[in-house]
Amino acid sequence: MCRTLGGVMIVRRRTALSVLMLAALAGTVVNGLPAQATPPVTKAPVAVGRGGAASTVDIDATRVAIDVLRHGGNAIDAAVATAATLGVTEPFSSGLGGGGFLVYYNARTKTVHTIDGRETAPATMREKAFIDSATGEPLQFQEARISGISVGVPGTPQTWQTALRKWGTISLRDALRPAIKVADRGFVVDQTFQQQINENLAAFSQFSSSSALYLPGGAPPAVGSTFRNPDLARTYRLLSRQGMGAFYGGELAADIVRTVQHSPVVAAPRVPWPFAIRPGKLEASDLAGYEVRTPRPTHVRYRGFDVFGMPTPSSGGSTVGEGLNIVENWDLGDLSRTQALHRYLEASALAFADRNRYVGDNTPRALLDELLNQRFARERACLIDPAHALTKPVAPGVPDGSYDRCAVAPPALVLTDERGTTNLTVADRWGNVVEYTLTIEQIGGNAMVVPDRGFLLNNELTDFNFTPTQGSAHDPNLPAPGKRPRSSMAPTILLSHGKPFLATGSPGGSTIITTVFQILLNRIDLDMTLPEAVAAARATQRNTTTVQAEPAFLASPEADGLTALGHVFAPNPEIGAATGLEFLPDGRVVAAAEPVRRSAGAAVQRRSSSRRNRRQGRFGVGV
Repeated sequence: MCRTLGGVMIVRRRTALSVLMLAALAGTVVNGLPAQATPPVTKAPVAVGRGGAASTVDIDATRVAIDVLRHGGNAIDAAVATAATLGVTEPFSSGLGGGGFLVYYNARTKTVHTIDGRETAPATMREKAFIDSATGEPLQFQEARISGISVGVPGTPQTWQTALRKWGTISLRDALRPAIKVADRGFVVDQTFQQQINENLAAFSQFSSSSALYLPGGAPPAVGSTFRNPDLARTYRLLSRQGMGAFYGGELAADIVRTVQHSPVVAAPRVPWPFAIRPGKLEASDLAGYEVRTPRPTHVRYRGFDVFGMPTPSSGGSTVGEGLNIVENWDLGDLSRTQALHRYLEASALAFADRNRYVGDNTPRALLDELLNQRFARERACLIDPAHALTKPVAPGVPDGSYDRCAVAPPALVLTDERGTTNLTVADRWGNVVEYTLTIEQIGGNAMVVPDRGFLLNNELTDFNFTPTQGSAHDPNLPAPGKRPRSSMAPTILLSHGKPFLATGSPGGSTIITTVFQILLNRIDLDMTLPEAVAAARATQRNTTTVQAEPAFLASPEADGLTALGHVFAPNPEIGAATGLEFLPDGRVVAAAEPVRRSAGAAVQRRSSSRRNRRQGRFGVGV
């Protein structure tokens, strides 16, 4: 049995941009026999219980996760089934056409593993891919995005298959079954789903396949109508029968290549588009040659916790880790709240300066480890003045192992964003934990649905820097053949004495890093519970002249104190949309979602039943 904390919150049935979270008891298992009954649930932004939990951006997808856990599946099984369902219900933020990063804690071996399923540039891509050859100027972002040039080889399908083969207990066929049912039966369109189509109205209108799926009759589906995607159901069935090799070869791969090279452009679109649709150069050989990576996770020790994150091409693990190392030079709990937030903002700027200067797909692991060296962090921390904010942008450090006091390099800038991003967190009754962030970059990706296949392609290659940003120094994030663009995704797992303490992640582009960083400081240093840490007002400093902050942060007394120190603020309605699980010493799990941001926040409890049935090899939809 579990109990809810906080007030009950009624939310919309589903919302693409929000973080809808369900937490549930998965029921105890006796001789492999799971609980059968599905008890009533209540909604609240927080739940505490035993037996497994899941948090995602979509209530239907989270129900799938709980159903898999309830029927004896483990965290990996539930994560893959949930991600596949998100590909149906959250198609503008995730799906087969995208990529992502998965961090996994294996309870049996007490080790943390990662899967890098980031999209990869084709072999023909060159440094000036986003430069207009006629003008010599970089393409405008939307011109680059809505094109074949922006499409990287998707890594999501191989991520799912690799995770199941390495750590799962069910087949790919069974993992895809719930998503197939959702795609066939459909789900109710809400305001957010319709709004995201409206935001992409001009882009979707350019392509016959996208218009047919998302603009039936020339307009988005009505709120309250049922949206079905039979093409995606058929694609999932194909992959169920043939495995993910069918995605990277054969007719499906040929369809992807054809879409990139010869986009299904409408001759007379209903809505005009200001740019020519440029073809890409993705080849079948690029798809056939794709491989996920399983690198060693980033690792720092913070206040006695082991913090594990994602290494390059993600900058999430290194930047969160460096920020934590910097602020560990002070006992934030002994400082005033204003001074603690001052250290947080300054550490964020310093870590982002180093991220922009040094972190990219090909960053040597020795350099990445040096950025996470606590002696380097002390060198960076010495720049922070308690009485005055640093002038932004700050210069990067010099991670050469010499540890010269306050050494700096020439300044550097540029941020990258993944906006069409989603995050899920799953834990099972055996103590395994998955933190998984996946994306197609912008909301709506590159706006091209692969004809007759039912999924959007990514525009992930626009996360490369279009032009050099480091002056005469090497820019680590320029396009190159087979290269993966830098990411800000930061799925993070914390261990205490070798056991899970906390797992968290968020969508939000480059604000993902500061969202995760601030949640960890709130929980560990500032005496907040996990629900309070997730709900607290946020500010994000990414080495820019202004600090973006939410209205509640700007209205706080600390904002006045920080302004007096020289921080310059600009409003941002919402920053991040996190989910998190905390593991209590008595075996219970605290599951927390956003109580306000993006119209979401739902924790659902369930009562375990004494009824038992035979373990099933396949799972229902749970809706």
